[in-house]
Amino acid sequence: MRTAVVVGGGLGGLAVSGALARSGWQVTLLERADRIRPEPTAVVLWPNGLRALRALDLGAGLDAVATPLPDGGVRRPDGHWLVQPRPVPVERLPVVVHREDLHDALIAGLGDRVELRTGVTVRTVRAAPGERPAVGDGRHTFEADLVVAADGADSVIRRQLAPQANVVSSGCAAWRAVIPWYRAPSLPDSVSGEILGAGYRFGAASLGERGSSGASSRGGIYWMATAAGAPRPEPPQTQLALLRRWYAGWPAPVDELLAATEPGDLVQQEIRELRPLPKAYGFPVGPGGVVLLGDAAHAMPPHLGQGACLAFEDAATLASLLRESTLPDAVQAYDRARRPRAAAVVRQTRRMSAVLQTRGRLALRARDAALNTITPRILGSAAAIAAQWRPPTP
Repeated sequence: MRTAVVVGGGLGGLAVSGALARSGWQVTLLERADRIRPEPTAVVLWPNGLRALRALDLGAGLDAVATPLPDGGVRRPDGHWLVQPRPVPVERLPVVVHREDLHDALIAGLGDRVELRTGVTVRTVRAAPGERPAVGDGRHTFEADLVVAADGADSVIRRQLAPQANVVSSGCAAWRAVIPWYRAPSLPDSVSGEILGAGYRFGAASLGERGSSGASSRGGIYWMATAAGAPRPEPPQTQLALLRRWYAGWPAPVDELLAATEPGDLVQQEIRELRPLPKAYGFPVGPGGVVLLGDAAHAMPPHLGQGACLAFEDAATLASLLRESTLPDAVQAYDRARRPRAAAVVRQTRRMSAVLQTRGRLALRARDAALNTITPRILGSAAAIAAQWRPPTP
């Protein structure tokens, strides 16, 4: 029986662990925290992410808890439309899903071939020629045919195997929250769309429908805001007061959503990225190998909503190649497949970052004037990127 060690119990780590287990692998999943806790927020999944989850046999559970996200257009803080809402075919719409619902679906897909070990902080990786790959926490060594580094942007494994890839600040921070329906303001049935200001951005989406008796009890309104600068050190109550001040007077429903948000709803995140990207995502080691997956391979700002989608693509690609090829050939094939794809998505994301972080009156006027023409190339790139990827075929 082939064996794998997966480091990191985030979305990508859970997805690849379940996929390998369903293919007959014995998997050890190592998580640094004492238990796996998803954020009480939501995630947007574009069609490529949905295709990847279906290729991983996880689509059925997701369909019951995902809400289609219509194109809501893009406005300025004064309400002027930069990009009008446009009709989008249903098959090209992204969906929004509560992270706890997605986490539950991934946990349910693990099966009995996955041994989950929490409270394990991986500190070393063994990738010497002629030896099986392994990781260690200073007390124990975990050896396997394959090691999957899904341990996030601060990946210890990546730092040792691809030290040229550095984690740097993207120059902004993000805040997310889900307002449950019983506290949510009365708004149109479907909330969507974004507002762009000078270094500020706000977007919202409905999770299910108010009063719905669907599969998830975690419905509400999800919102995300980004602001240029470092994360705030103040407690959540003060951060929320700052957000209300920064976004005061923005078009509805911004004021209403921030007023209905409680400090306990708020999740702050420093936005970081890898610069440069690793030169390799797969490292043959003896009879097996090590691969990088998710943020460990291609951490990027969330401006195109592709972080989780790429992690699921990674998992689906790796699982497919391991069914078709033997180690270490599959590791090399994974590297060839994933590096160009990740580089293309990161390139588009950085272009979007330059647009969103525009500051200064003249620069803003130029951006606003150009948005309608560059939309097909940048703001529309998320849909184009989603349309490009398909699950690998034997």
